[in-house]
Amino acid sequence: MSTLPPNFNPLNTRKKISTLTFRQKKERGEPIAVLTGYDYPTALALDQAGIDAILVGDSLGMVVLGYENTLPVTMEEMLHHCRAVARGARTALLIGDMPFMSYQVSKEDAVQNAGRFLQQGGMEAVKLEGGRERLDAIRAILGAGIPVMGHLGLTPQSVNLLGGFRPQGRTAIAAGRLLEDALLLEEAGCFSLVLESVPARLAEVISKRLAIPTIGIGAGAGCDGQVLVSHDILGLFDRFTPKFVRQYADLHTAMQTAFTSYIADVQNRNFPAQEHTVEMPDEEWEELIDKLEG
Repeated sequence: MSTLPPNFNPLNTRKKISTLTFRQKKERGEPIAVLTGYDYPTALALDQAGIDAILVGDSLGMVVLGYENTLPVTMEEMLHHCRAVARGARTALLIGDMPFMSYQVSKEDAVQNAGRFLQQGGMEAVKLEGGRERLDAIRAILGAGIPVMGHLGLTPQSVNLLGGFRPQGRTAIAAGRLLEDALLLEEAGCFSLVLESVPARLAEVISKRLAIPTIGIGAGAGCDGQVLVSHDILGLFDRFTPKFVRQYADLHTAMQTAFTSYIADVQNRNFPAQEHTVEMPDEEWEELIDKLEG
């Protein structure tokens, strides 16, 4: 019996996913599956597995580059990883995460940097954090013909302002403001909205009020879709695992075991073996030896 997932599609015969597909899935009540990706082999595997969208998240700063948070991530680092993902994926919608200070300074900066994700990074949409305070930047980016995914709730780029990685929208005032921001982002033209670390009941209310799909992360099952960090579900990030993550593999341990075995084989001269070695016909070797010794 096959152990491959039901959506596995090595020939990439699926239809290309677009922002319109997101809206259609919400209208049909079909959940949207999103995961982060940061390199070619991961993007290839995600695409073949049938993922709807790949988010090249600024979370790469923590899970790939080892930063303490997402704030140090630069545009150049984001574009580097976006290009790798774009080379591996063919059908998933590709979304680039705009890093800290790439859109907060001015509308002009926001448009220029968003454009770089499409021109230089091979992305098809961008994501940025914030509500009413980001409307001008969002409208300007959309005015340039670039689709925008919003992000409300726990916004990691505001970690210092929020006082840490803490759930949001847990009071009546905070919940009301979050709902207002969601409606404003929809009105501005965002094609979808990430809701991170907000109460499940609030996320469900917002999801029902919006015509655009909501993508939850730590926001319960009432959202129109879900997104997680791939390194979290694969067990590849060693510092912590968020409460809302379901871990589907323990690849960190598997990698460590493989590396330990390799080191032992090298130290014990068990690798390389005969089958890993390039051979030369005896007559050619004898001829070469004669030349070297002559």
